Amino acid sequence: MAQPDTRARGGGDAQEAALSVSAAVALAKGALEGVVVRLVGEVSEVSAKPGYKAVYFTVKDTGASLPCMMWNNRYQAAGVQLRVGALVELTGRFTLYAAKGRMNFDVFSVALAGEGNLRLQVADLARKLAAEGLTEPSRKRPLPPLPQVIGLVTSPRGAAVHDVLRTLRRRYPLARVLVCGVPVEGAGAPAALIEGMQRAVVGGAEVVLLVRGGGSFEDLMPFNDESLARAIADMPVPVVTGIGHEPDTSIADMVSDLRASTPTAAAEAVAPDAASVAARLDALGRTLGSVLGRRVERTRAALDRLAMLPLFREPERLFEAEAQALDDLSGRLAGALPEALAADRRLLDARRDALSRMLGQLTARLAQRAASLGERLAYQGGVLPDRFANEVAVAAARLNDLSPLTVLARGYSITRDASGAVVRSASQAPAGSRVSVAVADGRLDCEVLSSEEGPPRAADDRTQTMTTEGGTSR
Repeated sequence: MAQPDTRARGGGDAQEAALSVSAAVALAKGALEGVVVRLVGEVSEVSAKPGYKAVYFTVKDTGASLPCMMWNNRYQAAGVQLRVGALVELTGRFTLYAAKGRMNFDVFSVALAGEGNLRLQVADLARKLAAEGLTEPSRKRPLPPLPQVIGLVTSPRGAAVHDVLRTLRRRYPLARVLVCGVPVEGAGAPAALIEGMQRAVVGGAEVVLLVRGGGSFEDLMPFNDESLARAIADMPVPVVTGIGHEPDTSIADMVSDLRASTPTAAAEAVAPDAASVAARLDALGRTLGSVLGRRVERTRAALDRLAMLPLFREPERLFEAEAQALDDLSGRLAGALPEALAADRRLLDARRDALSRMLGQLTARLAQRAASLGERLAYQGGVLPDRFANEVAVAAARLNDLSPLTVLARGYSITRDASGAVVRSASQAPAGSRVSVAVADGRLDCEVLSSEEGPPRAADDRTQTMTTEGGTSR
């Protein structure tokens, strides 16, 4: 940049000429813009109004403050949300705003720095979980008054586990404690803490203690993990946290069912004091005895009043009216039975006489009808044979004509072979076979001397002799 000429011409002596305000500011601006630095500070105020071309903010430390500006394109590219209280690391140069004569720090890049970045991340997560309702008091569950099994999730080598066990042993020795030793620092701590709580629940824990001793903000970061926070909210049993010291508050504390200031306080929250429990039981026993005693007295007085009633002194009076009614009905029944029996006897006699008369009349009518039917049957028996006599005679004549005996009487015979079958053909009686010949007045046993098939011939002089049992037949 060209330096202004400060020499005066004339008179031979050189004199310094005065600068204008603009020239002086330009001189200073040129000198400042050549200084590029990186600095760390806490944001004390932020102005990022819609329509502005840049974001204006101020950073400070314990001894000074510095106004800063950052063009919107650089700010959006940095991806950092500036908030009051955030610790940031800036890279830029000093510059002057000539119109106001005000020095600014022109920011090239911005990033969250150190613990401030962690705290900002934790604050963002806390707002996110609060918007989802995970930190609402209405969703927090009450602790069991007398838990039988208590789950303890912490480091097995820290002081917290000993403090908790000592407190539980002193205050509530009846409970069984499930110790799930897990790492509480490092990248794998959140997953280990989640697994420890799950194993405690599977082991039957009615309440889970999630504790660790004090430490730096970075040491407590595993308890600010989002997955751990959601796991605590999803636990089926209440979760009590005792993380760090009194001022320390983590995301796990916010979503737990009860936040205790220390591990010891967490153990005291879930374990009733044995002395107080015994005192309460004694008080309840005395109250119960008093109540039962009064109830027994009231019941005894009521029984005494009932025992004085006439009903219980003379029990027979309870059935006095029924006994009188029974006697009255018995007398009435004794008087009504003989009359009823006599009336029934007279009615029975009358009906017996009527039945006898009806039987006699019916018998006479049946006898008359039987006699009439007998006469009709005898008449029909005498007339009926005459109607069929001629038919019987004709049928008998026809039957006689068809009778084999009639045929035999006319000179014919019937020949049968040895098996009794009628011989109808000469082939059925070959020579030498024996046959039986039936005639009109007897039977002939014959032996066939010869057999000849063909139509029958008229009788000739030739004769054949057959041997029979009684002699010879021709």
